[in-house]
Amino acid sequence: MFKKLFGQKKQAEPTVAVKAPLTGTIVQLEEVPDPVFSQKMMGDGVAIQPTEGKVVSPVDGEIIQVFPTKHAVGLKADNGLEILIHIGLETVSMNGEGFEAHVSEGKRVSVGDPLVTFDLEKVKAEAKSTITPVILTNADQIEAANKHEISSVQAGNDAILTVTVKA
Repeated sequence: MFKKLFGQKKQAEPTVAVKAPLTGTIVQLEEVPDPVFSQKMMGDGVAIQPTEGKVVSPVDGEIIQVFPTKHAVGLKADNGLEILIHIGLETVSMNGEGFEAHVSEGKRVSVGDPLVTFDLEKVKAEAKSTITPVILTNADQIEAANKHEISSVQAGNDAILTVTVKA
């Protein structure tokens, strides 16, 4: 009996609610003014037009990548779902100016933990757009992804997607 309770690692639930990583307005991915995202070349998902410069973890999981320019973060949820949060469009050319990462690769995060803060006004002035795609990058592992019908979201609070990964 004790072996059952204490000897086995708890298996992650296959379905996870992906919370909004930013506060703002939902934009359909097809409407993002960048073909890499609008044509879903990197994967499906949604985008958010942010109203503040703070990105938080949308899931419980691990940081798998922080881009050197701090404009994008990759996460792996406990259920295996991989998510890319790309702050703004053509922000890589800002060379990290106006961005501050609060996490590093391998760090464990929970929903709502700060990932990156950025100067929203600087991004508005220097980048193509502040629209931030939230992309599910491992489509081959996804069994089902449902987008929530919601227009205005609060970072770390509102679910934007429910995703089930294959067992």
